[in-house]
Amino acid sequence: MLTNAFDTATAGLQATQLAISVASQNIANAGAAGYVKRSLTTLPAGPGNAGVAVGMVNRIFEDAALTQLRLETSRAAASGVKAEILSQVDRLYGKPGDSTALDGRLTAFTQALQGLASNPASAAVRGTVLNTAAILADQIRGIAGRVQELRSNLEGRLAADVFAANGLLSSIARLNLKATAATDDTARAGILDQRDQQISQLSSYLDVRPIMQRDGTATLMTTSGVVLVERGAATTLSFDGRGALGPASAFSSDPAKRGVGTITATLPGGGTVDLGGRDAVRAGSIAAALELRDTILPQSQRRLDDLAGGLAQALTDKSVAAAPNGGGFDLGLAELSRIKPGNTVTLTVDAGGSVRSVVLVASTLAPRAVDAGQAVDGNARAQTFTIPAAPATAQDFATALSSALAAVAPGLTATASAGAVTLSGAGLQGATATITQPRTAGDASGGYPRLALFVDGAGNTLITGSLDGAPQRVGLAQRLAVNTALPLDSSPLAALGPTPTGPGPARPQFLYDALTSAKQAFSSASGLGGGQAPYSTTVVGFLQDMVAAEGSAAAAARTMDERQSVALGTAQGWFAKGAGVNVDEEMSHLVALQTAYAANARLLTVVREMLDTLLKA
Repeated sequence: MLTNAFDTATAGLQATQLAISVASQNIANAGAAGYVKRSLTTLPAGPGNAGVAVGMVNRIFEDAALTQLRLETSRAAASGVKAEILSQVDRLYGKPGDSTALDGRLTAFTQALQGLASNPASAAVRGTVLNTAAILADQIRGIAGRVQELRSNLEGRLAADVFAANGLLSSIARLNLKATAATDDTARAGILDQRDQQISQLSSYLDVRPIMQRDGTATLMTTSGVVLVERGAATTLSFDGRGALGPASAFSSDPAKRGVGTITATLPGGGTVDLGGRDAVRAGSIAAALELRDTILPQSQRRLDDLAGGLAQALTDKSVAAAPNGGGFDLGLAELSRIKPGNTVTLTVDAGGSVRSVVLVASTLAPRAVDAGQAVDGNARAQTFTIPAAPATAQDFATALSSALAAVAPGLTATASAGAVTLSGAGLQGATATITQPRTAGDASGGYPRLALFVDGAGNTLITGSLDGAPQRVGLAQRLAVNTALPLDSSPLAALGPTPTGPGPARPQFLYDALTSAKQAFSSASGLGGGQAPYSTTVVGFLQDMVAAEGSAAAAARTMDERQSVALGTAQGWFAKGAGVNVDEEMSHLVALQTAYAANARLLTVVREMLDTLLKA
């Protein structure tokens, strides 16, 4: 009996000593990043133990709280990146209404045109028009260039984030092996703390879903199903960055066409997965950077390109409505003969109650389908047609248009008539042609009162929206310039007519109205106009809508980031409440353990005294 009592007291002392050690460790690590509170499990009397036995050292936390913490960490990292970049984009446009903001520059230019209409003979006023136009073009170029810099910076950021995430994956795999090999519960708890902290860090880069295995290892997967860590084996992430990006740099699943870096996951078995595509990575800073680089900023660039194109073509293009002719519509040969690559013939067709457009884009190349992203109306059926060699007849144009219609609208035809091309067919409701009137950038009178004031700075060429070779609209904002011929001779700005005989207000007034009153079609790909396809507004209206959209996007991103910061703080508090160390509680527990230790020690003393008495008897 005395021996049993001795064993029980000894077991109690051992269990209490370990419990005191755990409590002391909790107190010492209170507030340490990544440390999770520990507790000791004890077992009552049973086979193989006398009175009490130590089970194991456990980490105390709520699984749901940890899961939520990682989810909010991913979301907060993504919202932070978006808010940062979109705020920078918004600042590029300036404060709406300020004289140095983009809308203020356009206002100064249109006011200068008004001034020229009031005083067309003044060379100084003509100089003011050219100066304000040059400042406007320069600001558009600067904003577009900065947008591309932001995309290039994101390319570098992706490289750094992928490198960091790759290091965490390797470390987590090693910690998996260390955790399974650890024989000491306290040491194992420390390893698991470190592993969980690194998984939480990883969640700031990409969406990660841990699956705990029976052997204590963690299998990590993305929410799209890509395995990142399987026990001691880690997937290797790599990023083939492209450095400085241009307007034409875009993601493609075809490596030969891809102009930006992508993330390649090399699985432990040797297989590879492209994580750069849509929805492959769904949260974290990497997902946000990919979305900004491949979707959000390219749309900002598209808006700037559309603004540059609209600004130039509003002053040079003429929209010609086809004249009704019995069952068809006539386009005159005189107008068609001025058509240039990028100019369009648009047919409106009623197909069983659904009205759609068929857009035929002039080209010097063989007919081909047009990418919906390059068409003004993304919902239209678009095809190029080959401009006949000059001097072209009505029959030449009819043949070219018929060939294109056969590919996208077989029910429509084009036939030649006296000095015109007749478009006809079932459901045809009308047709228009948009034609750049000046024959060259240097032609100041051929399209009067239209004038090529803004040009493509690559060669001082007309802006027509050509799709031949590299589409002219792509990156146009970075090439927009004032026609180099006008600073040398500004008299065309106020020419009276095709044959200049002196200054007059007609051309300046036309240029002013073309920007402020005349509506033109802008691409639905810009994301403006509430889904209209195409989006019809003035150049001034388009700029105002564009600035408002960028400002609204930045404000929404900031609001989301603020909300996400609150959500992250709430998740951190929830997790800390269960996993954090309360020093007061631990001290109270330590006092109780000290009392228990003293009681077990006293019991040992009593047993020893009884044994001494028994041996002396």
